[in-house]
Amino acid sequence: MAKNLTTRGEDYSKWYNELVIKADLAENSGVRGCMVIKPYGFAIWERMQAELDRMFKETGHQNAYFPLFIPKSYFSKEASHVDGFAKECAVVTHYRLKNDENGNGIVVDPDAKLEEELIVRPTSETIIWDTYRKWIQSYRDLPLLINQWANVVRWEMRTRLFLRTAEFLWQEGHTAHATKGEAIAEAEQMMNVYADFVENYMAVPVVKGLKTESERFAGALETYCIEALMQDGKALQAGTSHFLGQNFAKAFDVKFADKEGKLDHVWATSWGVSTRLMGALIMTHSDDNGLVLPPNLAPDQVVIVPIYRNDEQLEAVSEVATSLMAELRARGIRVKFDNRDTHKPGWKFNEYELKGVPVRIAIGPKDVENGTVEVARRDTLTKQLLAKGDAVGFVSDLMQEIQDNLYKKAVDHRTENTTVVSSYDEFKKVLETKGGFIAAHWDGTTATEDQVKKETKATIRCIPLDDDNEPGNCMVTGKPSKRKVLFAKAY
Repeated sequence: MAKNLTTRGEDYSKWYNELVIKADLAENSGVRGCMVIKPYGFAIWERMQAELDRMFKETGHQNAYFPLFIPKSYFSKEASHVDGFAKECAVVTHYRLKNDENGNGIVVDPDAKLEEELIVRPTSETIIWDTYRKWIQSYRDLPLLINQWANVVRWEMRTRLFLRTAEFLWQEGHTAHATKGEAIAEAEQMMNVYADFVENYMAVPVVKGLKTESERFAGALETYCIEALMQDGKALQAGTSHFLGQNFAKAFDVKFADKEGKLDHVWATSWGVSTRLMGALIMTHSDDNGLVLPPNLAPDQVVIVPIYRNDEQLEAVSEVATSLMAELRARGIRVKFDNRDTHKPGWKFNEYELKGVPVRIAIGPKDVENGTVEVARRDTLTKQLLAKGDAVGFVSDLMQEIQDNLYKKAVDHRTENTTVVSSYDEFKKVLETKGGFIAAHWDGTTATEDQVKKETKATIRCIPLDDDNEPGNCMVTGKPSKRKVLFAKAY
């Protein structure tokens, strides 16, 4: 349990890895670089999926599904795209196995070589734009607003559960528009949808911004992003939305006839978030006792634990617990009554603390007599004795209170760990001693960006879209700078 959990102060990376496994979220699989998402972890992902899916549909998007395999030739049609993903691709070369003639088990049949190799999708732009050519002929077919929930494969040598695995789950939106303005508006809208979700459901504050040219998605003209700051002072890219211009439409010859009958290539976007959000959720809120979940995403918002010594006490406690559970569920609260007789109450308390359940209610024989219940908050680790009649209203209000408290704590952490610097020496000192977000002027050149990355391992996380755009001088070169950008070491 949590008593055996490495503390964040001892080793943050080890704490994270242990917590993911001990809280029953995921584990490493027999396939190198791939993970098994366990039921509890998947239940949280399903909560994320459900809310995001609702938000996508409310903005006019529909779900579809496209093939896992992409012909190799498709990748050669958009040069910058293939350059961006070439080193991460898993390639299918044969279509059959056979028994080895020398009795050495199963081997690949050399006579079953594919005429054209297939790439296991690292992202789906190419297969989707090949399909859109058949779907789009006229302005009446636009805008085309499609999302798919899928798995992708990007070959990774150094992996970490949820944060970086060879195979991961995500959603990817792919849209087609009649004008450049509509496509840019779509890319900005989806960045805002992501920010809304991450802040209001995950309780994680984000900075909205643009990626630099060198950090853009392969094939994009502009990449919008949301950046979050973890407890250890490292940044995490929580979501991206890309304005693709007409690059993919031209590569796959996707044209439409406008109202005057003139043919033109459509304008495109793509956008996505992945199970990496699980890592952000864990690293933003959790503590040395285990996972801390915001109520909006917790599979179980409340767990009721009975305390008893015999069947008669259990029956009396269960009656109160069942009644309370029904009243809470009527308020739309997700409640679990843990009446397992295989584990003692103390063990259950530890388990739910480790798993981050927002509220725990304990009911014992004395509570039945006195008409009380004990309510414990996971975020503050505080307990309160309440009259049973007050419990439903109190717990209902507590859901939003906990949600708001987690968000405020994360905002305060980010504020305390965001530093403005004016010189490169100051930048390096802050990066080494404090970390976090560092706001500094940059001259806008890739050469300076690469120098900072090479010398400090910090990258420009984004060019913020806020109003704080006072000009100045680059901290490295002293050349004129239009505005400050955000640097950080990142996952």
